[in-house]
Amino acid sequence: MSNNHRTPALVRKRPDFSKTFALLSRKRQELFRPVLENPRAYVLLSARELAHRLKVDPATAVRVALKMGFGSYREFQHHLHELSVSQATSLDTMQTSKTKGSSLSAHVREAVELDAHNLQRFRNTLDAERIASLAKKIHEAKRILILGGDLAANMAGFLHYHLILLGLPAVTATSTGEAAHLTRATGKGDLVVAISFRRGLRQTVEGLRQARANGAYCVGIADTLVSPIARFAEECFIASVETPSFGASYAAPMSLVNGILSACGHYDRKRSMELLKKAAEEQRSGFRWYRE
Repeated sequence: MSNNHRTPALVRKRPDFSKTFALLSRKRQELFRPVLENPRAYVLLSARELAHRLKVDPATAVRVALKMGFGSYREFQHHLHELSVSQATSLDTMQTSKTKGSSLSAHVREAVELDAHNLQRFRNTLDAERIASLAKKIHEAKRILILGGDLAANMAGFLHYHLILLGLPAVTATSTGEAAHLTRATGKGDLVVAISFRRGLRQTVEGLRQARANGAYCVGIADTLVSPIARFAEECFIASVETPSFGASYAAPMSLVNGILSACGHYDRKRSMELLKKAAEEQRSGFRWYRE
């Protein structure tokens, strides 16, 4: 989720700054291109400091930011922060640890504390009504396609497993081929959930775009407002995966998915209870479960 605690958990459309950037003169594009391509090096600079780095006057730096569609230089800085989050690598996240050189137990505490912080930020911006509305759409969909590759495949599988437990027509696409073939067959009445973080996995983004073009209702789960998932989905839920380690923290996104599943389970409670009673019999005595 964005570091701005007022950012809603569900993201509406915002201007496509890649298009407004293209409207700048060639000279100004070349001037600001390094800033957008390497935002981590510029995100903390004031307008005066940025201008000094670019060798222009502060008024010009602010004017170019406004020309790109930002309401203020501060909004431009926020955009740079989101870009730096979306472009972060495993090396970058590990290098940002505040406990570098400390004991292993200190790193453990730092990771758990950031998980808790991400969860609290998600909770502070939670819009339960939006999630309830999504549950209704999920129940009404002819088919539910969940896109998620790489590490997000685990979350896609978790969501898929619980939706089919409720008897909902869900399928997953976690490989490039599955994403291409299954999204090609989507259409009106289908619902697609695309899960990807940071820059966005190509197979997930392209699958999302294909499904949207086919008329499916597209929902995104991402970690920044500048994610292509947020740009191409009709609605997108934001949950931070920020971590001081080399991986990604799924505490907040998993909390979001659990909220969605809770709403789905209670949407048609009578039907859910009937299905879960049958599942309970298998869970108590089925052959899949270990018995002494």
